[in-house]
Amino acid sequence: MYKEHYKLRRNPFEITPDPSFMFLTERHLEALSTLYYGVRRRKGFVVLTGEVGVGKTLLIHYLLRLLKGSDIDCAYAYVFNSRLSALEFLQYVSADLGLAAWGKNKAELLHDLSKYLIARYQKKLTTFIVVDDAHQMATEVLEEVRLLTNLETAEQKLLQILLVGQPELATRLDSFELRQLKQRITLRTYLEPLDLEATRGYIRRRLHVAGAPPDGDLISDETIATVYRYSGGVARLINILCENGLVTSFARQLTSVPSEIIVQMADDLCLEAAGGARIELGSGDDRELSQATTTMNCSKPEILAPLHDRLPGMRAEREPYPALEAGLQRTAIPSLKPSMGS
Repeated sequence: MYKEHYKLRRNPFEITPDPSFMFLTERHLEALSTLYYGVRRRKGFVVLTGEVGVGKTLLIHYLLRLLKGSDIDCAYAYVFNSRLSALEFLQYVSADLGLAAWGKNKAELLHDLSKYLIARYQKKLTTFIVVDDAHQMATEVLEEVRLLTNLETAEQKLLQILLVGQPELATRLDSFELRQLKQRITLRTYLEPLDLEATRGYIRRRLHVAGAPPDGDLISDETIATVYRYSGGVARLINILCENGLVTSFARQLTSVPSEIIVQMADDLCLEAAGGARIELGSGDDRELSQATTTMNCSKPEILAPLHDRLPGMRAEREPYPALEAGLQRTAIPSLKPSMGS
């Protein structure tokens, strides 16, 4: 409704996980590299954790498009609802991989899945499963997922598993009852909320992709600082605040979004100012993450080759859009200091 007024081609702050809006910070690149490496090198279990709304699902969608545009022939099942029984999980995964699944018992499903994975491996093809909201999975289902990785050769796993969830997932994986699954995990990574500079880059990136004039000031630095204070750098909250700010500013026929409107929107949404404090991510394993990123050093150049060119259908958009890796060039982004008095 406000697109024509602000000369935009599309809505910049939808909360759907559209990979074309991806903004890569150092942490996002690190996580993406780990996931990409885990699938490409058939590392078995890879775990991605992060707080609610930080962009885990968007990163996974970006990974899927990246793999689709690469030289890897991948087949995958995407489990977006993890509240399934063990049998329902096997049925869903089998069906998503194109196998006949409904009406079969567990033994039949495992037999068919095993034949399918062996056939793909013999053709040097890659197969993986993405489980979103994995922190909600029942323990017996997580154990079933672990048993699936018993399908392996002497050299490699036949099936790769990406577990994606909130910090509670890391806590559960550290529990005694899931110790066998924990020992199968080869790579772990996590996402955290954006800092102030990255929040500015994130908002600018989305406005640019949506068609905002490059010299425009639709959302000023002052307004961005206010968005950061009330969102804590959580991408979903940034989107919600900016979208509401644009709608309200349009209704008032303003040419830009003032910080006062963001404060009003935050009050309506019952959001409190974070005061610049970092949102706690829960327990994580920095040592394992460090090991994963050390392993990934040799793979970063191919990820940055650049990523944008490897997305199907986006190569023609390269010129008008900034490179995705621009999110890493933090020295080119002026520091923003939120006004504590507003």
